[in-house]
Amino acid sequence: MHDLRRQALESGKTVSRKAKSKQSSTASSRGNSAANSRPVSKAASRAGSDDEGELSDETSFSVNSIDEMIAVDDSEAATEAWKLELAERIEETIDRKRSSVSGREATLTAYIRILTSAYAEDEIRGKEMDLVASFLKSIKAETSEKETILAMKALAMTLITSPSDAIYDAASSLLKRTISDSSSIPIKSAAIHTLGTCTFYGGASDDEILENMTFLLEIISSDGHFISAPDEPVPVVTALEEWGFLATLIEDLSAETEDAMDAFVEQLGSSDPAVQIAAGENIALLYEKSYTPPEENEVLSDSDEDVVADPDDESDSGPRLVKRYVAYRRTDQLLHTLSDLAKLNSRSLSKKDKKSIHSNFSDIHNSVENPTRGPRYQNAISHETGKRYGSRMAVRIHKDGVMRIDKWWKLMRLKGLRRVLQGGFVTHYERNGVVFESLPIMITADRKSGKA
Repeated sequence: MHDLRRQALESGKTVSRKAKSKQSSTASSRGNSAANSRPVSKAASRAGSDDEGELSDETSFSVNSIDEMIAVDDSEAATEAWKLELAERIEETIDRKRSSVSGREATLTAYIRILTSAYAEDEIRGKEMDLVASFLKSIKAETSEKETILAMKALAMTLITSPSDAIYDAASSLLKRTISDSSSIPIKSAAIHTLGTCTFYGGASDDEILENMTFLLEIISSDGHFISAPDEPVPVVTALEEWGFLATLIEDLSAETEDAMDAFVEQLGSSDPAVQIAAGENIALLYEKSYTPPEENEVLSDSDEDVVADPDDESDSGPRLVKRYVAYRRTDQLLHTLSDLAKLNSRSLSKKDKKSIHSNFSDIHNSVENPTRGPRYQNAISHETGKRYGSRMAVRIHKDGVMRIDKWWKLMRLKGLRRVLQGGFVTHYERNGVVFESLPIMITADRKSGKA
């Protein structure tokens, strides 16, 4: 396969917030932290079969082949022409004199297209803050809904291409103000997504991450009233998604879990399927995070109810995960609610929504019942290996590589990256060290093709 990074250990805090721009872009530097270690945040959502499936984000996409997501011109990316056009678009973006709204919209569209289809860190290096200043002017002015949303998308693509510790400080206050004060629901929602990206990649500290998670939780628990979007489902879904994305950065969420769980459980009663599913995925994430591997020199007893076998450990050498805290006090009641949702039969739901709710909540119920089980976990025994199939979500990379999404934290990261990169995910995953560090998963051979 083309330059796929095949080996990396699944570290939790992908990159140090205030030192992000100073670090190497290679994933190997973070090598000693296992995926379920205490300093790791877990996230991933539901699973797909080995054959086919769809992720349950607001813009569903095939998990069987990420190549299907690509809507960029590969021939353009393979030539040098994009570099010349990008240089022109950068100049137009920075020099806003005598520009029109339609002209800026066209420039931003082209800039985003190029940065999505090609890894352009060298081309924008040194120009980041000038570009960001221009994007922030468009966001602040809110001259047109289209220009404002494109400016936020351009800001996110700039940050994920060339992270800078300074961008969070420059952008966060304006993004929060836009979320609270804009009269446009699409702009509010885009600003929430951009705030998540800026927090993740822009140099935010742990305290700032938690502060923004609290901000997002206010939106969720108030049904949008907190940002003057009462009972609007889209901003609530967006806040749920970004809360889960940011939660994967935090080492220990035990202090935040109670309030968050109360809000998420409340949203299971929403009339909007997307709200219900996003809340359920965050619930599964928090249950998953309540279990970690034993600490060094920690003495464990096989009879301890808080010690369970790690389903990903094929050595059968004994207990591997330890329950650190109670994720929710009323788990029995929650399981009953999740079971009802997994079997929900409402005439008001479309066939697609009904299928999505059944599939998602079957997975979420399974993980709440046993938090060591990842998305799309199957208890059936494989005749080939004699072991349970386990989590069967897989994302195909090109024709001969498969990315296993067997933890909720992994799916949260995958979905967060996909929201920004869209069809450029494969290009950036192969070439952009920042993206790879966000989801350092082993790329394995496709069993069907037998290729490495």
